[in-house]
Amino acid sequence: MLASLDEAANAAKGKMQKQALHPIAKMDRRHVWHPFTQMRDWFKREPIVIAEGEGAVLRDIRGRSYLDANSSIWTNLHGHNHPALNRAITRQLGKIAHSSSLGFANVPASRLATALVEAAKTEAPRSSKGAAQPKLTKVFFSDDGSTAMEVALKLSFEHARRAGVVRKPRFLSLEGAYHGDTVGAVSLGHIGLFHRAYGGLLFRTESAMSPYCYRCPFNRAKPERADAREYRRCGWECVSSVEKQFNVARKSGRPFSAFAVEPLMQGAAGMIPQPEGWLRRVAAIARDEGAHLIADEVMTGFGRTGIGGARGAALFACQKEGVVPDFLALAKGLTGGYLPMAATLTTAEVFDAFLGEYSEFKTFFHGHSFTGNQLGAAAGLESLALLQRRSSLPQRGRLETAFAQELESLWDLPQVGDVRRVGLVAGVELVKDWRSRRAFDLRQRVGIRVCERMAELGVLTRPIGNVVVLMPPYCTTREQISTMVRALRTAIRDLAPS
Repeated sequence: MLASLDEAANAAKGKMQKQALHPIAKMDRRHVWHPFTQMRDWFKREPIVIAEGEGAVLRDIRGRSYLDANSSIWTNLHGHNHPALNRAITRQLGKIAHSSSLGFANVPASRLATALVEAAKTEAPRSSKGAAQPKLTKVFFSDDGSTAMEVALKLSFEHARRAGVVRKPRFLSLEGAYHGDTVGAVSLGHIGLFHRAYGGLLFRTESAMSPYCYRCPFNRAKPERADAREYRRCGWECVSSVEKQFNVARKSGRPFSAFAVEPLMQGAAGMIPQPEGWLRRVAAIARDEGAHLIADEVMTGFGRTGIGGARGAALFACQKEGVVPDFLALAKGLTGGYLPMAATLTTAEVFDAFLGEYSEFKTFFHGHSFTGNQLGAAAGLESLALLQRRSSLPQRGRLETAFAQELESLWDLPQVGDVRRVGLVAGVELVKDWRSRRAFDLRQRVGIRVCERMAELGVLTRPIGNVVVLMPPYCTTREQISTMVRALRTAIRDLAPS
C-alpha cells in the first residue's frame, strides 16, 4: 500500500510543480502570519490548504487526502466532522451561541463545570507527612491552554499572598517546560529557543531537572533498542533534584509557592515521558512543602495518556498515579478539538480566598470575552459523553495496542534513537547514531524534512526539533495507524542523513 502512496505522492508533487499557485494560497501568502513558522520558508512552496475532513482524514483544496497524525495540533479527540459533536453544536446554535459570563450564568457551562469536577474526582492517599490531597470543586473557564495556565498562576500567586504563605510567591517548573505563550505562562517555560526573546517582559521562575531518561546524565545504562525508561539504571536523581531545590528554597527563607508540571509526558519539550512513579513522588514533595501543584493537562487530558494501569478509565494523567493537583489546567481536547475553550479547576480553599465584601476588592480581576460560551460548553459536554460511552474504553484500548505494535517497526532504523509512547501519544527522537545518542544540529531541519516527506506520502504531523510526534484521533483505524507509522519509517529512511 505504501508503494502506491509513494507513487501517488510523486505524481501529485510533479503536478503541483506545474500548477499555478491556488488563489486561496495567494491570499494566505499575502495576509496570514502563521505561528511558530519561519515565513521566509513558508513562501518557498504552496502550502497545504485544508478544506474539509472526516474522521482521521483531512482533504485539501487540491483534492488530496491526508491522515491527521497529530490530531490537528493535539486537539482533535474523536475525529473531524463527528456527527454527535455536529449535532450538539447545531442544537445549541438553535438556542444561543454566546452570552457574557460577566454577571450571567448559562446552562451548558454550568453543566460542563459540574461534569468536569465529577470527571476529575480521584481517590488519593495522603502524602508521606500526612498532608491531605485537595478536592477540585471550582471551575474557571477561559479560551486556550495558555490562558488556563495564566489563570492557575494568578490564582496561586494571590492565594499564597492572602494566606500568608509567602510575601513574594515563587514558582518552580521543569527544564524544557512549555506552558503557553501568555506572559505568565512564558515565564514558567524553560525553552530558550521559544522564550529568550521575551526575557525583558517576564518574571523569573526556577527550573528543576526533567526526568528525560534517554538523555539523563545519571542514567548509567547503555543505549538499547527500547524506550529508555524500560532499561534505565539510576537512583531517581531526578526526584532528588526536585527535593533538593525545595529544601534550598525553604532554608533560604524564599520557599516555592507552586510547582508546575505536565503529568506523565512533557509535550513541547520533545515528548519526554516520565518513568512510572515520578509524578507521585514529586507531587508528595510539593505537598509536604506546602506548595501548590499546578497540573498542565492541556495536552495530556481527556484520555491521551491511555487506558493502562490500575486507573485505566481515568480521563486525566494525574489520576493514573493517584495525584490530585491544586490546579488542573485543561484545553485542547476539551471540546473534542472543535472550538477554543479552556478550564482551570481548583479548590474551595483557593476560591474562598477571593470572597469578601465588595468594598474589600478581593474579586479575581481576570476574565475573557468568550469565557464559558455556550457553543464551546455544548461541544465539551458531548465530547465527555463520547469518552464515557461504554464502547469508548475498549476502542481506545485496541487503538493503543495497535499503536504500540506498529511503533516497534521503527527500532531497526539507525537514525531512531528513542521511541517513547504514553497511551496514544508518541515521540520518535531522530539521532545521527543510536549507539552514541548524538543529536542532529537543529539547523539541519531533520525533523521538518521528515514531516515534509510524510506529507508527500499523505500523512500530516509536525516535529518538535528532531522529535517527530504521532498523536492519532481516537477514531483512527488499525490500517490508518499502520499507514502513519510506515510513512514515518519511509520518510526517515529516505531523508534523514546518516
